[in-house]
Amino acid sequence: MADKLTARQQSQLALLRTLQPRFEQMHRLIEEIAGLRADDSVVRRLCRLLDATRAAADGVGLNAMAETMGVMGTMARRGGGMQMKIQGLRDGLRSLKINFEGAVREASTGTPQDDAEKPAEPPASAS
Repeated sequence: MADKLTARQQSQLALLRTLQPRFEQMHRLIEEIAGLRADDSVVRRLCRLLDATRAAADGVGLNAMAETMGVMGTMARRGGGMQMKIQGLRDGLRSLKINFEGAVREASTGTPQDDAEKPAEPPASAS
């Protein structure tokens, strides 16, 4: 029989479909900050994007991605060396893309329908 996706997997896939354009936007904002063409409004925009996406990912159970976005948001907000901040944000975006591929693979793998219909076997008695 065909594999069937759970409601959680369907909601995860719905969110994952919206993440590619957000990743591209994050990349553009990070590179704008790296080119020293950005003011505080660009950094705030990146932080808002990260926070909104983190909340959405956390809501559907994509905890690894939500954690990475939270770290990236903290890194973007804090002071310190610009090169360190940019390198950390770039590394975080690479990590997000890797987590994205794994999340798509996991959410796309359906649960076998035959296994759900089988009754549970009683445990063997130790005699």
